Amino acid sequence: MQLWETNTAGGYMYSGELSDVMRNALQPMTRFVQHCDADDFTDKGLHAGGAFQWNNYSDITDDFTSRHLDEKQPIPTGTFTVGQNSGTIYEFGKQVPYSGVLDDRSRHPVMQVIKKVLKNHAKKMFEHDAHEQFAATPLKVTPASGNSTTAIELATTGTSPQTNNLAMSNVHVKLIADQLKERDIPVYDDGNYRCIGRPSTFRAFKDDLESVHSYTDDGFRMILNGEIGRSYEGIRFFEQTAISSQSWTNGLSDQAFFFGEDTVIEAIVVPVELRGRLPGDYGRSKGIAWYAQEGFKLANSAAADARIIEWSSVA
Repeated sequence: MQLWETNTAGGYMYSGELSDVMRNALQPMTRFVQHCDADDFTDKGLHAGGAFQWNNYSDITDDFTSRHLDEKQPIPTGTFTVGQNSGTIYEFGKQVPYSGVLDDRSRHPVMQVIKKVLKNHAKKMFEHDAHEQFAATPLKVTPASGNSTTAIELATTGTSPQTNNLAMSNVHVKLIADQLKERDIPVYDDGNYRCIGRPSTFRAFKDDLESVHSYTDDGFRMILNGEIGRSYEGIRFFEQTAISSQSWTNGLSDQAFFFGEDTVIEAIVVPVELRGRLPGDYGRSKGIAWYAQEGFKLANSAAADARIIEWSSVA
């Protein structure tokens, strides 16, 4: 509980020479939630249960060896398969109780401070849930043998094929871009793929990225949060710091995600909201909480349909 009698819990919110400027702890850059772009459940709403389902439809089965029709031949039939995936809605929230005495005596507005730190907390909470689903992709890539500067190794089982012992380079990016295209992973409406990683992951080739202002047509295309540039392979890069470093062996690189459209579903029953607690003990006990009911789930879990390739490592 935030209290007046304990300096670090609230007492410092008033002193004889306290600055009027409110300063907060450093906030990480959050990027994954903004790329949860499967929007069919963003308005799931109340009274619709605690689960959500969606169908994945395959292509028509065909080996394309008999492509031409004979004049007397009827049009042949084809079939496709239907798969179904599901996700779960969870409750999220965190409360900060505080005393009426703190509210009465503080020089800084207690409710305003608490609301701000709660909003920061909610943002980070969802970022971790979204990242967890990105990391569930079955497609994992490393340098071949763990240290090749000219080749990559792709696994489709959800397990990294090698211990990654190299910094990511332009060559690796080009090879991963080829994989995205070879697997027919759809690009975004702007014709590009995207990649999210920690700042140091991109250091080896960051200076070679095309400037954001060179490809946004004077602001016509949206510049997304954390965007640092685009490679000439058609990948827009984004930095994030909300998810901690994976601390791989030798620390030469770190986790990054390359992806096209339809990554992770975000299902929303109750969007994030701040709730005030009814004062107790005749107004002496107060509190504010953030609350939400949402769910995140990888949209395509089968390797053949996966949209995300993770730059990964065994350890």
